[in-house]
Amino acid sequence: MSRPTVLMPGPMNETVLTGTAEHFDVIRLWEADDPDAVLAERAKDITAIATGGTAIDGAFLDRLPALRIVASFGVGYDKIDAVAAAERGVIVTNTPGVLDDEVADTALGLLLMTARELSRAERYLRAGSWPDGAYPLTKATLNGRTMGILGLGRIGEAIAHRAQAFGIDIAYHNRHPKNVAYTYYPTLLELATAVDILMIVIPGGEETRHLVNAEVLKALGPDGILINIARGTVVDEAALAEALATNTILSAGLDVFEHEPQVHPALLDLPNAVLLPHVGSATIPTRNAMGQLVVDNLRSWFDNGVPLTPVQESADLVRKLNG
Repeated sequence: MSRPTVLMPGPMNETVLTGTAEHFDVIRLWEADDPDAVLAERAKDITAIATGGTAIDGAFLDRLPALRIVASFGVGYDKIDAVAAAERGVIVTNTPGVLDDEVADTALGLLLMTARELSRAERYLRAGSWPDGAYPLTKATLNGRTMGILGLGRIGEAIAHRAQAFGIDIAYHNRHPKNVAYTYYPTLLELATAVDILMIVIPGGEETRHLVNAEVLKALGPDGILINIARGTVVDEAALAEALATNTILSAGLDVFEHEPQVHPALLDLPNAVLLPHVGSATIPTRNAMGQLVVDNLRSWFDNGVPLTPVQESADLVRKLNG
């Protein structure tokens, strides 16, 4: 009996490479001399895609008539048109849960670095400046602050749990309130006005593009700290650079950017911006767990007809296919 054919458009985590090779016929498209020719030749065989960030839109899906599932590596899947996939009967999965704690840890680390200027202080020491005098006292402290979480999902709740251990009060904004003890604000602007830390944890995509704009930053205020560990597209980076340069807000800590791996040039020159190269879940154990979930989603689909972690846009399709 032939094995299902999985298309892998680009390089992926070793766990994915090993696991898919064990159970499927894998087409490593990035290794092909003529990828378009390979797609044309094998289109009718390809029933699954495993991807780590390749853009997949309706036009690409239309090239693969036998496709039934796209298994994506990561929580965010804004590069995949999940609505177009559902319209074509294609399920999309992602890898939630296994990276929640790692990303939440990064978020709190980034907050500490930003508020207490820890990365600047380390550069001060490495530059040999300490013998000339102590590093200047920082203006900011975490004491007495309130964190507003934009997107109180799994990762948002993990961040809230950690922040409370620091004595930070929690508020949040979602589309709908949740059954939690934290203060809910029905609009982002109201949330930003009420807090002095804005933690961004919502998905990317057109619906959330530049949701955090100049108006929101002004509402956050001159003592405000912005932290983004979600998607760079959520923040208007030009407006953020202007807000930092004019002290409209105090500081920002960013792990994600709008045009990765390129960073807005103005942000690079700002001393009150802490910038990380998208390392939120970047540990070997966590990335391996994410890779294993990609493989497990594919195996569960082909073995049982039910993926483990379908995205929201695929939920109705999963229910329909399974009665």
